[in-house]
Amino acid sequence: MPDPAVFVLLVVIAFAAGFISSIAGAGGVLTLPALLWAGLPPITALATNKVQSTLGTLSSTWNFFRKGHLDLKPLLPSMATALIGSCLGTWVVQRVGNEVLATLIPALLIAIGLYFLVSPRISDDHREPRISSLQFAMTAAPLMGFYGGFFGPGMGSIFPFLMVWLMGYGLRKATAQTKAMVLSVNGVSAAIFILGGHVIWSLAIAMSLAQIVGARLGSNLVISRGGALVQPVIIVVTLVVALKLLIAP
Repeated sequence: MPDPAVFVLLVVIAFAAGFISSIAGAGGVLTLPALLWAGLPPITALATNKVQSTLGTLSSTWNFFRKGHLDLKPLLPSMATALIGSCLGTWVVQRVGNEVLATLIPALLIAIGLYFLVSPRISDDHREPRISSLQFAMTAAPLMGFYGGFFGPGMGSIFPFLMVWLMGYGLRKATAQTKAMVLSVNGVSAAIFILGGHVIWSLAIAMSLAQIVGARLGSNLVISRGGALVQPVIIVVTLVVALKLLIAP
């Protein structure tokens, strides 16, 4: 368990992550490194991060749904296959071990940061879809579900890009639809981690409350500002995180 000063700092980071994640989906890129920096073993950090981020995502998902920006029906096949992928990813990561994860996680974080650095600019305009909803459910959704269960940071930003590129969605719609996908993936992953007894509950609950407040504020900004706000936040956040990881000793 972190000391009180570190505990408070982690809660503040969770608030910022909830705000950013509801806009750009990169909150886990902030909270997971922070939990690892606080000295939590990798599996405990992943588990605690899943619980607090799930509740934060629930807040922004409900806000998008309540205000009419989230259509669940076409998402159901993708949510189902993503859940299967998430279960498999979470099962695998619990068997990898802390020693392997301690080496693997920094490499994955740097890869995510570099991915966002070269990502193309996107907008709120809708385009012709490249694949059908069923094809998306059978390809991209289970792969992202596995990634979300195994690791997770950046999933909420990669999903909107895939929905824009493959499904032709505008960025505001893709951001809203992504919240339901991330909620289902993180929710089942968190449940498996809970059953495994890997969660620090006092920290997870405190960070969850901060995530919920931040996520509500951020999702309201997305609804009012759309892609004009989302894209710059993605670029700034991921550049800062990537640089931090690249120069860290």
